[in-house]
Amino acid sequence: MSSYEITRRPRRLRQNPAMRELVAETRLAPSDLILPLFAADGIDARREIPSMPGQYQHTLDSLKAIGHEALEAGVRCVDLFGVPLEEDKDAEGSVGWAEDGVLNRALREMRAEFGNDLLIMADTCLDEFTDHGHCGAVGTDRFGNEVVLNDDTLELYARMAVAQAEAGAHIVSPSGMMDGQVAVIRDALDAAGHRDVAIMAYSAKYASAFFGPFRDAVGSSLTGDRRTYQQDPANARESLLEAQLDIEEGADLVMVKPALPYLDILSQIAEISPVPVAAYQVSGEYAMLQAAGRNGWIDLDATMMESLLSIKRAGADQILTYFAIDAARALHD
Repeated sequence: MSSYEITRRPRRLRQNPAMRELVAETRLAPSDLILPLFAADGIDARREIPSMPGQYQHTLDSLKAIGHEALEAGVRCVDLFGVPLEEDKDAEGSVGWAEDGVLNRALREMRAEFGNDLLIMADTCLDEFTDHGHCGAVGTDRFGNEVVLNDDTLELYARMAVAQAEAGAHIVSPSGMMDGQVAVIRDALDAAGHRDVAIMAYSAKYASAFFGPFRDAVGSSLTGDRRTYQQDPANARESLLEAQLDIEEGADLVMVKPALPYLDILSQIAEISPVPVAAYQVSGEYAMLQAAGRNGWIDLDATMMESLLSIKRAGADQILTYFAIDAARALHD
């Protein structure tokens, strides 16, 4: 057997599981994970989302049940989205701040069930609730083109955030990519006496094709696209500006969405951010791994964990993922 005088042998630190764990540079924990959940109106049993195997539109009872599963696995935060009845949608998305709207009912039920043991985050956006599917109020510009009205939408976000805080949300998460949304929401929350409610800003949210299955999950009414307000996938520096503005406006956490196609963006924001940085492993990322795993083309459990570890390694402090419970259980095992 040949032997050479090699001083540096990096393989010394890879030779067995104990050694690899001892020197691991990145560690993933169940408490890093946030589970997105869908509360749907008008159903009497949870309903699987066809394009997202293993994920469901929930009743209030099944929502609480999955919350207990998450908590038992060590996941300490869930992010709630509302799926209203089609007839409850309107141009402004007013069911989004209605006291009896599906999302606010779900927030109240979950906060009553879990108190402070499980953090309840609310999606603060109108796309699920508008009959046109856009993230805000729609009007026309001076040339007669249909546009999403930035400043008119801010007033609606403020109403929605206050309603969510009053329903029990620990964290509100404005995801509409309107300029100034964090400042307006922070002012509204503080004025209403909700100074302790945190804001997770969707700071770098791209106009991504990876969102496709999510639109099935929430029954989106969107036709067209959101490229006039979500970011162009070609741009990187713009994300740093968006994150800096959100931090200056009072964001307690910032987020990059999607995660895997934008790890470079995540890494850059993590380097400059004085607040925690989250990343969202979105529906399309989840669906691709599930499809390949169920077809036997990849090892689903191994690629699930590798993908999450890569997001953590790139700089995410928190990861929103539909794999949260499965990954947390795998980490325990």
